[in-house]
Parts: sequence; C-alpha cells; structure tokens
Amino acid sequence: MAAVLAVLSACIALGAGGYWLSIFTAAFANALTAAGVGLLYGRLGLVSLCQYALVGIGGWITLRLYHAFHPPFEISLLAGGFGACIIGVLWGLPALRMRGLYLALTTLMLAGAFQVVITNWSFPNGGTGFFGYMGDKPRIDMQRPWFATHDVAYFLYTAVVLLLGLALLDWHRRSKPGRAWALISKSEEMAVASGVNLFLYKTWAFALAGFLAGISGGLLAGAFGGLDAGAFSTSDSIMIFAVTVIGGVADWRGALLAGLLFRAPQALLNDYGVNGYIATLLFGAGLIHALITAPAGISGQLSQLAERLRARRPQR
Repeated sequence: MAAVLAVLSACIALGAGGYWLSIFTAAFANALTAAGVGLLYGRLGLVSLCQYALVGIGGWITLRLYHAFHPPFEISLLAGGFGACIIGVLWGLPALRMRGLYLALTTLMLAGAFQVVITNWSFPNGGTGFFGYMGDKPRIDMQRPWFATHDVAYFLYTAVVLLLGLALLDWHRRSKPGRAWALISKSEEMAVASGVNLFLYKTWAFALAGFLAGISGGLLAGAFGGLDAGAFSTSDSIMIFAVTVIGGVADWRGALLAGLLFRAPQALLNDYGVNGYIATLLFGAGLIHALITAPAGISGQLSQLAERLRARRPQR
C-alpha cells in the first residue's frame, strides 16, 4: 500500500500542476471518505448515503476552530475528524436497527438536511461569532502547515494522511473489530451466538467512517483555503457511494480508485469542453454493471486477473 501510494504520488507530483494537481489532491482526500463507505457497505452491508455530508461537517468544524483559535493545522484537522465521528455516530444510532432501503433513505434524508442547513449557514471564512461568516467581505483563507504551503507539498501531505487513514482502517480489519464485522456480515444471529455485541461494533464502524470523512473535509478545506456550500449537495453523497461500489469495497485499492473516479472524469470532460455531468450517466451504467456482474468492483477484477496470471505462470 505504501509503495503504490508513494509511486503514484511521485508521478502526479512530477507530472501534474496547477488545476490537475488540485484535482488529484481532492481525489486523495475523497479516497478517505470512500474508504469509510467501503467499510460500512463492504463489511456490514450498510448503505449509508450521508458520508459526504460528514465531509462537510468535518470541514466546517476544521474551519471554525482554525478561524477562532488559529491552532496548528493538525489540531484543526483532528477536531474536524472527531466532530464528524460524533455526528456520524449520532446519525447512525437511529439507523442501527435498519438495513437496506430503510437505512439508505434515512441517511439520505440526513444528507438533504445538511444541504439545507449549510446553504443557510455557509462555511466559516474568518468572521466572528458562532457561524464565523464574513458576509460581503473577502474571506480569509485557512493556512496550510508551514512545511506544506506549496501545492505540490500539500498534495504529498494529503497523500501521507491518506496512507495513515488507510493503514488505520486496515489495522481494524485485521484485528478484533474486523473479525466481529466479518461475523456480522455473514449472519447477525451467528455473531450474537458467538458473543459479538452488535450495537458496539456497528457503532464502531459508523464512528470510524465518520472520522475518515471528517479528516477528508479538513484536507479539502486546507487545499482550497475554504469550502463552498454548493459543493456538498445530496447528489454528491449518492455519487460517492456509487463510485465506491464501482471501485471496489473489499480493500484500500477500491477506495483509491473511488477517490480518483469521484473527481478526475468530470475534470477530464470539462478539460475537453464537454459537460462534466455526463460522467454521472457513466457512473450509473458502471454501478449497474458492478452490482450485476462484478460485485467486487474494479479492484476485485484486477485482483482476479492477477491471480489468473499467477496461476498460469510455469512452475520451476
């Protein structure tokens, strides 16, 4: 994982610049959100459509804390992660007894509620008071870490945070919570019979996914200096789920692919003078294909291809 991210990050840092570097920075940040979506859906079968709203909550808390107290960037970033973690748990508690369509609708309504609230509140941009909004005055941008003020340096900083987040998730999957989630996904009755606390480990999953989404929001705030309320629509919460399923929910590679799919195709189409929203149609077709023929997503298909090639290799 570290080797792949290092090589990919080096290639992007050396070859991309300006607009495309900001796109890849946003893609790496959104890969953390996709990892949380993959955890909930891939490990527990929970369809949560409010994860991108948690990105906005994490970004709001990060910006509000920074403009109010000007702590180090990492403190604001962690505060946004833990704030989104708490909100994610509170949002997930009523839905812990739901599955499938009912859970999806409940979380989708919560994402819609966030869109309404953030449209009226807007994101903090240096003002005073609880909302921290400057009104008609120019906004004050959030400062990046002192060693990552340049765009390339901040992109590499985002890549390191992504690696740490994916490593945290991978550690959970290989430890006791991961074994509990695997039992729950197989059969909740079997998990209860084995002594697994369903409430605890489902809440744990919502908390971890919310934390990763909050960190993603803080990274986006640092990348652009601030956030726009129009960038956190309900459709984006649906889109991040769709690209995560297309990329693959089984491992970190699917999350990385999902982050790239979430931003790169639209930017590429816009670069060629084509409306980027056409990518939504492509994602719809890709989601149907993934659900019917490739439930493991692109990363799963690549893993199967590698296994076939390895099996065909002549033995010495």
